[in-house]
Amino acid sequence: MMGGPIGNLMDLTLRALEVLKVCDAVACEDTRKTGLLLKHFGISKRLLSCRAANEAASAQGLIKLLSQGQMLVYLSDAGTPGLSDPGSRLVSAVREAGFRVLPLPGPSALACLWSVNPFASRGFLFDGFLPVKAGPRRRRLEELLGRGECFVCYEAPHRIESVLAEIAQLAPRRPLFVGREMTKIHEEYLGGTAGEILQNLKASDKIKGEFVLLVSELAWEK
Repeated sequence: MMGGPIGNLMDLTLRALEVLKVCDAVACEDTRKTGLLLKHFGISKRLLSCRAANEAASAQGLIKLLSQGQMLVYLSDAGTPGLSDPGSRLVSAVREAGFRVLPLPGPSALACLWSVNPFASRGFLFDGFLPVKAGPRRRRLEELLGRGECFVCYEAPHRIESVLAEIAQLAPRRPLFVGREMTKIHEEYLGGTAGEILQNLKASDKIKGEFVLLVSELAWEK
């Protein structure tokens, strides 16, 4: 199980490159994106589609190849498999079939943001992407904020304003740390309350790219 770069292609590790060179085939979310990544490093491999919509069915085909003695790699589009990316069903099916599944440490938006956050928290709750619909999303935010723990979630650019506005209403003084376009050309990190960060994004017309939000522990709201 291999994580793909979240932006900068050079974040693919040396070990990952060596494994990609010697494997028999690469299963991936998007064969086009993975094809471009491999081409960048001069690697040519058979690509097999294994995305959220076909993960369970694809796993059976991959197990058949494993039973033939082939060495396979599963590569996420961006980030580490299983962290808001497909991979869990594949791992379960392959392990149940009696084959080993090994992780290759690599890129992760979650780990990137946590490594540069200013909060002295011992741990956090990772909630992936919040619900798309407004009602369920607000209820989930109320639950997360009510726990009083530090938590991290991912958000798309077309929903980030709504999410920040809801947090500003529910916990106006709760500090956040937000990463935008991490490892890319316009990489940026913003700290402050949800209202302050939202105002900053609107003023600078920066509501673009993928976002990772880290909401501090309740103890910070004083």
